[in-house]
Amino acid sequence: MEKQITIKHLCIDGQKMIGLKFYPDKVIQALVKELDNPRWSNQHSMVLVLNTKNNLQSVFDKFKGVAWINCNQFFTNRPVNNGNEQLSVDQFRKRIPKEDWRFCPEEFYQKLEIRKYSLNTARTYIGMFERFINYYKDTENLIELGEYEIRQYLQSLVVDKKSDTYLNQSINAIKFYYEVVNEMPNRFYAIERPIKQESLPVILSKEEVKIMIDSTINIKHKCIIELLYSAGLRRGELLNLKLSDIDSNRMMIHVRNGKGKKDRYTLLGIKMLADLRVYFLSCRPKTWLFESYSNGKYSGASVLKIVRRAANKSGIRKKVVPHTLRHSFATHLLENGTDLRYIQSLLGHSSSRTTEIYTHVATNVLAGIKNPLD
Repeated sequence: MEKQITIKHLCIDGQKMIGLKFYPDKVIQALVKELDNPRWSNQHSMVLVLNTKNNLQSVFDKFKGVAWINCNQFFTNRPVNNGNEQLSVDQFRKRIPKEDWRFCPEEFYQKLEIRKYSLNTARTYIGMFERFINYYKDTENLIELGEYEIRQYLQSLVVDKKSDTYLNQSINAIKFYYEVVNEMPNRFYAIERPIKQESLPVILSKEEVKIMIDSTINIKHKCIIELLYSAGLRRGELLNLKLSDIDSNRMMIHVRNGKGKKDRYTLLGIKMLADLRVYFLSCRPKTWLFESYSNGKYSGASVLKIVRRAANKSGIRKKVVPHTLRHSFATHLLENGTDLRYIQSLLGHSSSRTTEIYTHVATNVLAGIKNPLD
């Protein structure tokens, strides 16, 4: 069996430490003693050395050819986003200081910009992290806050009846500071998250979608509803579409910088293309496929209103939002016999597990199961 040492990030008494975890072995133990001031931690059940570049290099040098160094929980493997959109959080930097409120440190803003997080994510992380650090106003050095303090803070959110989404966003913001900004990946790997509720998506029937489309007179609004459904687009992806993204020769739509900053292609139907041509001749958009009156990008709030208005006008009592049309697109493809792998690709899902949820709502899948009473 190959010898292995797992290295982890720890923070002891405000100091960054490297934790070394391994099965008892005389050779490894002898080499560990040659490291710079190693000490055993009963609390963490591992050897600790100060986290410095020299000590980290020594770990690799000492055990080269002797043991494999498992770095999965030490080095971050999350890539920097490669989207074209540049993020600036100057609006947060330039806020007027408040006497009773602690703002995020500058390095927090810098890391958000360098890694090109979306503005929505940056806004959420900043807000959530500031609530956390203001809960511990008396702790000047943030690095001193550990798992006990984080759990205590999360417990206060539970007492305040915050949602699971709120709790998860808080954990993400806190982990971002300690694990990304302070470059200590997986430091808080043991922090528990709320158990995710496996709720099924709301699905419209094909007839309901058709009624929504037919009841929409405005050609621009009609194309928005048709595209959300026929291409399985997220609302943000729809708003980011440019005229050049509609490939009528290949009958494809190029979705750029979707969720996770990933590009993909999805379907462009013949009827959809015909309606888009009527819309183009009527509205003459210049850059974005759907533009506001000032020729800027159309707003997400407007898309939500269009979808809700069409659903209400059609007499649909389900709670319908733009994402409902995407769910319906995937479900109807599955019901038509489309392979789940192709649906995953069209939707831009990283994991097939995300796409598999539609097997729980596809009527043909359920209809094929024989009822034991029959």
